[in-house]
Amino acid sequence: MTEFKSLEIFESPQTVQTEDNIYWENLGFPNTFKEFGAIDFVDFSPKEPYNVAVTCGAKVQLYSTFSNEALPTLKRFKEEAYGGVFRKDGNLLVAGSKDGWLRLYDVPRHRLLRTFTGHGGATHRCAFVPDYVHMLSFSDDKTVALWDIPTEKKLKSFEEHKDYIRAGAISQSSQDIFISGSYDHTVKMYDIRTGSSVMSVDHESPVDSVLIFPSGGLFISAGGTSLKVWDPVAGRMLAHVIPHHKAITSLCFASNGRRLMSASLDRHVKIYDITSYEVVHTLTYPSPILSVAVAHDDKAVAVGMADGIFSLRQMKTPKPPEESKQKKNLYHRYRLYDTDIKLTDDTIFVPEKTRKKYRKYEVYLRSFQSSKALNSVLGGGGKSPEVTISVIMELIRRGCIRAAMAEREGESLVVLLKFVTKYIGDPRYMRVLIDVGLILLELYGPKFGNPEIRKMFQSLSQAVDDQILYLKEMEEIQAVIQTILVSTYSGEDTEEILMSSGIL
Repeated sequence: MTEFKSLEIFESPQTVQTEDNIYWENLGFPNTFKEFGAIDFVDFSPKEPYNVAVTCGAKVQLYSTFSNEALPTLKRFKEEAYGGVFRKDGNLLVAGSKDGWLRLYDVPRHRLLRTFTGHGGATHRCAFVPDYVHMLSFSDDKTVALWDIPTEKKLKSFEEHKDYIRAGAISQSSQDIFISGSYDHTVKMYDIRTGSSVMSVDHESPVDSVLIFPSGGLFISAGGTSLKVWDPVAGRMLAHVIPHHKAITSLCFASNGRRLMSASLDRHVKIYDITSYEVVHTLTYPSPILSVAVAHDDKAVAVGMADGIFSLRQMKTPKPPEESKQKKNLYHRYRLYDTDIKLTDDTIFVPEKTRKKYRKYEVYLRSFQSSKALNSVLGGGGKSPEVTISVIMELIRRGCIRAAMAEREGESLVVLLKFVTKYIGDPRYMRVLIDVGLILLELYGPKFGNPEIRKMFQSLSQAVDDQILYLKEMEEIQAVIQTILVSTYSGEDTEEILMSSGIL
């Protein structure tokens, strides 16, 4: 008797797991907190236990990364607070505000120490100078101010931008160098000793975030959907990346400077390898993101969103490999019998017979019970659609798919309709499930009078309509791409063609 051949499972292309994917997937389940108002800025304390400051509304809320609980709130703001950032020792925190004032707090005692006034517009970003006694503020009054902490005095004012200044960063390798990004599309580098800018670059869109590499050699600007890397010595752009489809709102370094993170209004946080600026991993969130920060050694990732949701995710500690436990039986000794037999060329070996184990659906296929075979895989179809599709393809090959789907009532029909509705839009299974859908219409079309069946077929119809709409949009995109390519070869003006096509 011919042995039954096991069913070959349909295999779809698998995503290759890289080291970065494996590493960042170790981030734990997010702890979320709801604040009143959009979260403007998040920042981790540089010192253990790496508490995080969340700037939102008229306060700076502190959270513990150890217990995931709210700590005392830093208040005393008359209007919205902006950009609360820790000093390198974690003992002080400064935040700007809509009224232009800067407020300096003693973090361990949770009290206000000093107030700095002098800006004529909202102050969105602040930064401590590495010398511990000075700080910078970046304001909507188009100026950058240098402050002396002990005396609360403004030492210098840099007035070179022509629009709001919403981004700024200071070099950690040189306390005299800092950069500012403005809505006038420029990023300027300053030397505090000269009192003026030493370099200016055009980002070509309003700048929302800037970063200086820890080594101080390069800096990054983010505005619109683009991210640009600049070499201040050579005075040129080194890299231009467009990773998001909505505006980039925040930048930060991760993995001790070996990775870069960018957050965007498209609800994604992209992680880059700074050697190639290729995206190595993506984190997805439920709302537009305004700020992202990473704790030392990637111990935690904090994200603040536009709808007031604050997300905190801790990195899981890898478990040490367990030592293999050898089973030792102290009460029995095993002996090999007939070990004195001498093998010759005439010795005959009788192979041991092992009974082959079949899966449940293979047992039904082996006995030609097509309906039961289909039922056995539909129950777990949501977890392993490849198995369900493989069984359906086998039933189609045998010519018994119609018999397997016929005479279904109640739950068995609903489960089949749900599976087809869920996966008919998946390009991997679309070709097979279109045939299945046509058979369903033929078999159960006369039973549309049943409200439950009619509702399920309406859902299937909606899924098909959605796919038709997607295909039409793809055809439009393809037509635009072909038009651009034709205009490139013919020397025509691309912008005029796009306007005539209704795109611009």
